[in-house]
Amino acid sequence: MHEMLIYGVSFDLVGKQPIVLLKTADGNKFLPIWIGHPEAAAILMKLQSQAPPRPMTHDLVSDMLERLGAQIVRITVTELRENTFYAQITVQQDGGEIEIDSRPSDAIALAIRAEAPIFAADRVIEESAIEFEGEEIDQDRLDEEVAKFRSFLDEVTPDQFAEEVEEVEETEEPEEEEEED
Repeated sequence: MHEMLIYGVSFDLVGKQPIVLLKTADGNKFLPIWIGHPEAAAILMKLQSQAPPRPMTHDLVSDMLERLGAQIVRITVTELRENTFYAQITVQQDGGEIEIDSRPSDAIALAIRAEAPIFAADRVIEESAIEFEGEEIDQDRLDEEVAKFRSFLDEVTPDQFAEEVEEVEETEEPEEEEEED
């Protein structure tokens, strides 16, 4: 399990679809997740410390949980299946924990409001994260690489991104396997 930080929200220019970009807290791996416009607005408003004139859905859920004596303790991006990410919200109430299935975008919007940590399963990181490799990556170089990646995200559609990942996986050299007699 990897702790993740919200690196930012961007929009792909082709499909005008919002993307939330998560970054591993202890490394240089980035996880792009395409999200809906309302969820992007909910995430951006909270990241920019803006308050809507009326509660948004995520504010309502957060307030309801608080009034019921429950709190969000973490959210986890659990898997990627058929180009769709899945997440769970872990809620604690009366000393017990409840796991609730969620879209990652809703879970992230709630995590920001609850100041709860965000995690991604190891397998999600292995399959979907983009890593900026190098011996030592300084902050200027990292910012430059992320700017290039954001430029790529501005122009790619979710389907094109999935095709790119598949092409990379197909061109990677397979590990040598022991021959069976």
